[in-house]
Amino acid sequence: MSISRTYLDHAATTPLDPRVLEAMLPYFHDHFGNPGYLHFWGQRAESALDRARQEVADILNCDFDEIIFTSGGSESNSLALIGTVIDARRRSGANRILTTPVEHPSVIQTARELEGQHGFDLEMIPVDDYGLVSLEELNKLLSKDVALVSVIYANNEVGSINPIREIGVLCRDSGIAFHVDALQAANHLDISVDNLMVDLLSLGAHKFYGPKGVGILYVRSSIPIHPTQRGGSQEFDRRAGTQNIPSIVGFAEALKVAETEKQSVTSHCADLQAMLINETLNGIESVNLTGHPKNRLSNHASFVFQDIDSNSLLSALDIAGFACSSGSACKVGDAKASEVLTALNIPEELALGALRVTVGRSTTEESVRRFLEILPPLVERLRQTTKKADVRS
Repeated sequence: MSISRTYLDHAATTPLDPRVLEAMLPYFHDHFGNPGYLHFWGQRAESALDRARQEVADILNCDFDEIIFTSGGSESNSLALIGTVIDARRRSGANRILTTPVEHPSVIQTARELEGQHGFDLEMIPVDDYGLVSLEELNKLLSKDVALVSVIYANNEVGSINPIREIGVLCRDSGIAFHVDALQAANHLDISVDNLMVDLLSLGAHKFYGPKGVGILYVRSSIPIHPTQRGGSQEFDRRAGTQNIPSIVGFAEALKVAETEKQSVTSHCADLQAMLINETLNGIESVNLTGHPKNRLSNHASFVFQDIDSNSLLSALDIAGFACSSGSACKVGDAKASEVLTALNIPEELALGALRVTVGRSTTEESVRRFLEILPPLVERLRQTTKKADVRS
């Protein structure tokens, strides 16, 4: 008997929108040229590239040449950090990097490598128990020797939304470049770079129903950036490599759809989110919401369950037909609590019982209700199994 399957992991990736696929298809076959060439096929590809870049720039409220196309959000984050701080140190001697302990690994690991391999000073901006930056503490850390501040817009694990504009104002007043990982934001939040007061901003298409393997880094024209990938003059000499035209076209189309439908999608997801949070907290004992209870992504619900192992819970949910994920970086046989959750002062043993449920455009109320029906008995069964194993040991 086949199982009815429901996808509740939209923070990890989203299905490709059919409208996006339709926009991409001609550039796999009919218009396959390399935009670096002057012949007919090259001009067709270059025209598509220019059109996509302008469409993205219009949505972000920035200039055409402030958009760099990349292979995805992780590359965009890496380029933002490496490219900016290396140039800043060369120009002014600035040697400090400020970020938070709740960033995506593409930011944290890059920052740690810059510290360990290149001699930069890495400092963590304090966050509260919801994972939000303290503006007061950040202001204390700002000085002329700071090369870059990098803060996540909306946290991928717990959904909390940082006060990006307020952070941007502090950085702008101090003359310090400010980068934002906005990968989770495009479907739900304002991404106008002027409104946000940001200097660099990363997006990845597969987070908003676009193709995998393509992203952008917005770089304000006043911010010099050192290229980390060489070999060609593409992307205004800031990122070498033949552009992936089908995916770039898909990125622009997906972003247009996301911007057009943002209000309706946000409203739809918020209703489902309220069901998930309220009924989980009221229907199951010894469970806590992670992240801010109100100031969070509208499609995001995340929890930690006492006496539950995330791997076991996710496997049981998958067998029942529901795809969810964990807020911890658990691997079978090597369980380790998420650094994000421990940074929120969640005890490690509780952080190991994390669950993230993220809904999307196509998620129905019926599917969420079915999920909420099976979750409580499933949690109880796993807890009983754990208790029996403890008694035997």
